[in-house]
Amino acid sequence: MFNVFRKELMWGGRRLILETGKIARQADGAVMATYGETTVLCTAVANRTAKPGQDFFPLTVNYQEKTFAAGKIPGGFFKREGRPSEKETLVSRLIDRPIRPLFVPGFLNETQVVCTVLSHDLENDPDIVALVGASAALTISGIPFMGPIGGARVGYIDGEYVLNPKVELLASSKLDLVLAGTTDGVLMVESEAQELSEEIMLGAVTFGHQGFQPVIQAIIELAEACAKEPWNLKAKNPEADEIEKKLRGAITVDLQAAYAEQAKQARTDKLDLVKAKVGEVFPDEAQRAIAAKMVKGVEKDIVRGAILKHGKRIDGRDTKTVRQIVAEVGILPRAHGSALFTRGETQALVVATLGTGQDEQIIDALEGEYRSNFMLHYNFPPYSTGEAGRMGSPGRREIGHGKLAWRAVRPLLPAKEAFPYTIRVVSEITESNGSSSMASVCGSSLALMDSGVPLKRPVAGIAMGLIKEGNDFAVLSDILGDEDHLGDMDFKVAGTEVGITALQMDIKITSITEEIMKIALGQAKDGRLHILGEMAKALTGARDGVSSNAPRITTIQIPKDKIREVIGSGGKVIREICEVTGAKVDIDDDGTIKVAAVDESASKAAIDWIRGIVAEPEVGVIYNGKVVKVVDFGAFVNFLGAKDGLVHISELAAQRVGKVSDVVNQGDAVKVKVLGFDDRGKVKLSMKQVDQQTGEDISRKREEKSEEAAH
Repeated sequence: MFNVFRKELMWGGRRLILETGKIARQADGAVMATYGETTVLCTAVANRTAKPGQDFFPLTVNYQEKTFAAGKIPGGFFKREGRPSEKETLVSRLIDRPIRPLFVPGFLNETQVVCTVLSHDLENDPDIVALVGASAALTISGIPFMGPIGGARVGYIDGEYVLNPKVELLASSKLDLVLAGTTDGVLMVESEAQELSEEIMLGAVTFGHQGFQPVIQAIIELAEACAKEPWNLKAKNPEADEIEKKLRGAITVDLQAAYAEQAKQARTDKLDLVKAKVGEVFPDEAQRAIAAKMVKGVEKDIVRGAILKHGKRIDGRDTKTVRQIVAEVGILPRAHGSALFTRGETQALVVATLGTGQDEQIIDALEGEYRSNFMLHYNFPPYSTGEAGRMGSPGRREIGHGKLAWRAVRPLLPAKEAFPYTIRVVSEITESNGSSSMASVCGSSLALMDSGVPLKRPVAGIAMGLIKEGNDFAVLSDILGDEDHLGDMDFKVAGTEVGITALQMDIKITSITEEIMKIALGQAKDGRLHILGEMAKALTGARDGVSSNAPRITTIQIPKDKIREVIGSGGKVIREICEVTGAKVDIDDDGTIKVAAVDESASKAAIDWIRGIVAEPEVGVIYNGKVVKVVDFGAFVNFLGAKDGLVHISELAAQRVGKVSDVVNQGDAVKVKVLGFDDRGKVKLSMKQVDQQTGEDISRKREEKSEEAAH
């Protein structure tokens, strides 16, 4: 019934298995990829024809994690997987970015790649398995894909590169780098690093590229055994050459004039006029549709030619100059920390907010539930590019850009034990013309320091571009939006004066060489140091303390056996502490208590209350108390938080008391002295030995008078 094809190899110390022919046989390509005991089903399907008038490549990649893969049942009311998690979105982008440039130019059929995690051994992250499986599925599908590609993860542990480190090893790694590429070069890099040098980062990319070559060979061998026949692509329209010649003659001069405009909005207006002119030159609807698709090609030739021949960019800069930078901090009066970072026509308004442990993000992952005390969210409203558009929940781009900035900043944050705050940073892009994600990194660094977060060092980011024609190439620092769209590379580097903390690279051509990467890294370092210098004009380091609008967190330690008393039955005691004092109280299992409040007096009140609960009564010490119950033989008094003691009727007053209620009633505030403990450990108290007005010890005064009389 099944015609199964299988390829196995040892890779990074574990067995990688690629299998096809048994599951999802109606898909154009379907591969079950297994690494260790992590298994991902990867499928590729494309429509046989493109939609009429289609002018872009509609590729969709969906990575999805099924909780049964780790033997779990989903949380929530519906008990089934819902919308994609942040990780699922990020991995979908991770697979999309290296495969997108490898589809045959002109192929515009709707294509979908679906990667489903079926088993997770909690040791091997499914993202690399999914990337490899997607490449294999496309390669055997017959879809016009110029692959295969391979992918790998690289760690840097004890000064050595490690291929595909297991999950537990990543905790001790100074690098978490994922890359993908072909036999010729690298197409995509995504990484987080602990301030590593450019040389170490380049070495990691080279190591990873060499490391996934056996995987590419295995996919080729699998395809040789079972690949479907390649699709026959639609022949080129015979009129296309004539249409292109006529188009170039009609719009080249106008496009050159448009790209001579250095201001983005003026340039956009002129480009709109050029596109409108296409309709006048080609009144025939069919020819007009073909010509409209060719406009971008003419634009690319003009922009790229000017850079390669003359070193002149759209806005007049040379290849290495960074646009003018203005950095400001403390611009929002009530925010805990705020910054406005402007670089040319790109601007980010970044706000930092400090919270408590109750504000931590709870993440329910296949690996288990964990908490994150640092969040960085990126928003890209349509007005930032002068457009009107739909406002909705964050898309894949917003999530991806936010995560890149998060990776860049996180290595510089203080340890949670030293700075027990939950930190949320929000970057609102208010203007955009190139690399708003790197503007978010710069703005986040400034906003965090403005809020008093003691970063190890300021961090900045810069986006690099590439124009490559044959053997000629130019690396561009601080690219514009148009240079990104018309160029061959988007290379983003973030870091400090010491080293790199995040690196992201996407290539739109088949690959780039190590030489180009080395030049780009060196040029990016120069640009990054320049940006850090401009940021230092606003703020050079963290402020001495957190904002007056932020909560003050005080940490105290109590014995573990006292935690239950502080929490109380059903949380009654801790809720009362919070409601009465207005402070927030977080209790860890080891007895660490964090008390947070904007008002210092509220924090002190809560701490005193807690210390009173955990304190042990001392004989001879006087405490404030409250009568909680009156009985015939005395009164029970609550003191030291949740502790009760008995004031016997004989200890209520100096004179004889006939009835307890003649002296005290329930709810009265009294002062009591600890006399000792009875056989059952119950506390014995006295009121008559304490001056109820001043709180002085009357019995001690009597002893002192007796001693004076004796002398």
